[in-house]
Amino acid sequence: MAETTYQARRERLLELLAERRTAAAAFSHLPNIRYLTGFSGSNALVLLSEREAVLYTDPRYELQAAGETDCKVRVVRGALWPELVKSVRRRRANSLGLEAEHLAQAEYARIGEQLGPEVRRSDVSGLAEGLRAVKDAGEIELIRRSMDVCGRAYLQTLRKIRVGISEAEIAAELEYRMRRLGAERPAFETIVAAGARSALPHAQPTGSRVQANQLVLVDMGASREGYASDMTRVIHTGRPTAPTKRLYAAVLEAQLAAVDAVRPGATCASIDGVARRTLTRLGYGEFFVHSTGHGLGLEIHEAPRIGRRVKDVLERNMVITIEPGAYIPRQGGVRIEDTVVVTARGAEVLTAVPKELLVL
Repeated sequence: MAETTYQARRERLLELLAERRTAAAAFSHLPNIRYLTGFSGSNALVLLSEREAVLYTDPRYELQAAGETDCKVRVVRGALWPELVKSVRRRRANSLGLEAEHLAQAEYARIGEQLGPEVRRSDVSGLAEGLRAVKDAGEIELIRRSMDVCGRAYLQTLRKIRVGISEAEIAAELEYRMRRLGAERPAFETIVAAGARSALPHAQPTGSRVQANQLVLVDMGASREGYASDMTRVIHTGRPTAPTKRLYAAVLEAQLAAVDAVRPGATCASIDGVARRTLTRLGYGEFFVHSTGHGLGLEIHEAPRIGRRVKDVLERNMVITIEPGAYIPRQGGVRIEDTVVVTARGAEVLTAVPKELLVL
């Protein structure tokens, strides 16, 4: 039988575990479980060893697990961890890796008590996430499809945006359109912020209504077939003032410069630095209050983070966002964001929506 994508991923992870002299590892973070097995349910554990991969889940997911995963499935009535620990003890494993980052301290201690002193615990947090940072061709295609849904939903919603509509109504329309076009859900809570509220980088949509001569910031993403997309665009109602045009032009220049700097071997800090220096040169550096981007895939925020102190190096087939912004209190904010793939030659922008300031 040909090796599946999931088997190949588990084999790579087993190599990393062997380097750490860890005989077996239990994975509890659901995105990692989906990456390693294909299972998309909400309750599962995976025990991975050289002998086999076993997915533990509850009776609600028996049929789903059988259809989604290529590894052995064990259906458990009750809590999953005690059953997994019994399996480890029966096999007399002398070590077990755990994703401590994704376990509450009390749960981590309880698992240790159940394992007993003869089983050494080790922390394997970040191992699966490190593999997930570099996408395979299938994952890139899924993100491309997700980005297509996101962009089309945005363009369809533009026809509904007008003076008098509320931020919440715009967000609802965007999410409705994404679902109609094939998304399972929004990749995150949709951000729509008008007027002075656009200076809040993570503003939640409210009943506040769009006024004439305002900036309207829209940050949205779709989750399609498990994979996220992310995009931010800015609209203006009425004729923008000269200061608004300068602000928008500055952020656009920073965004284009950062995208142009993306290539294998570049550090995340260097990409962030390009955007930050551009905005500083144009007089808006103090108003850029977040990092320049982040990885995305099965989660909306994944490795690597594109920040000023992040020394991680970009690799081919990483998928990241580039999203510099400038937020001026009591005036408004601009953020321009694309989802891009790191290619051998630089960056492929997956976001097809134009970046010019749209005036309604």
